[in-house]
Amino acid sequence: MRTVPSIGAAAVLSFVLAFTVTPARPADASVAALPGGKATYVVSQGHLKAASKQNWVRLGSYRFAPDGKVTASQYLWWQRNPEARQRTGMTPDGGCTTKAGGSQSRPRTCEVLTAGGFTGAPDESRTGTYTVSGNVVSIRWKIAQTWTEQWYVRPSSDGKLARLDLKQSTLATNGYGYGSNASLSTRRAMSSVKAFPGSLRQDLTSWANGNLVTSSNQPFGHSSFRNCTTTTSCLTYLQPSSRGACQKSGGCPKYGGGTKANVSSIQYYLTKISNSDRRDTLWHWCTCLAMERSQFCYTGNSHVKPLMQIIDDKGAFRGWVGAEASFSTGTRGADMMAVFRITDFR
Repeated sequence: MRTVPSIGAAAVLSFVLAFTVTPARPADASVAALPGGKATYVVSQGHLKAASKQNWVRLGSYRFAPDGKVTASQYLWWQRNPEARQRTGMTPDGGCTTKAGGSQSRPRTCEVLTAGGFTGAPDESRTGTYTVSGNVVSIRWKIAQTWTEQWYVRPSSDGKLARLDLKQSTLATNGYGYGSNASLSTRRAMSSVKAFPGSLRQDLTSWANGNLVTSSNQPFGHSSFRNCTTTTSCLTYLQPSSRGACQKSGGCPKYGGGTKANVSSIQYYLTKISNSDRRDTLWHWCTCLAMERSQFCYTGNSHVKPLMQIIDDKGAFRGWVGAEASFSTGTRGADMMAVFRITDFR
């Protein structure tokens, strides 16, 4: 039998020292550049086409790894499979006040609704690969059908955030994304949302009645919301009037703006969905719609808008990416769908 020669103690020590101080070979070929230097992104995207009633929106997160792999975890709302609005269990109290028409008025104390399924686990998880070339990240998802995406990557001036602007996708028509190196479990309380010192503005693409509407640079008055007195997880706002959203032609023939009653206020509710991740939700509806039905809390086609908080590298709140998935109780043509962002970094 062949024997292995023994190695003396001094030789062993010399070998160990040589091994530990020898620099490792660079593994650049197996390490991908993170898009914008950021590992976690919140993403809103949608397939929104005017002539279609098969539109969908997705909301969730992308995680990029240094080995060139990317994982998505997203909620999906699709006109092919419309979901009813869902109760959140959150009922803001009557202590949430704001000024309306020069006198104190309270938003209605109603249980907040959100899009179906948003209080549970995400609908889908998928993996893929990515590459970064210049200011573009390219993704190929490993699913049965071909799904590739390209996003422009834009760093913020302070370096704490990176923004994704959709360049091309084989399935989506619109999308927004924001990334940092904060964990996806990092979120800010509603008190931080209300106290945010910057100016939040909204960019949006929406679908309703077979038409697409794109708007940009709309102010979002987060400082007008009021804290609820019995819980820290919600904000409310009664917008005293709207220029066109709650008019007679908009479904309020008896009570809407332009009628004798001239009620054009809007009830807004903003609440946390989860303690452990970025989920919030926005719910709003015209007061006159409830009045037309002799209801206190409106049960019709209200706007439900799931949100994911944008958090920067320092853990600070910087807005949301969101989706609207307000499916009509009647025909698909009356659905309201959208993808949008509300942020100071646009």
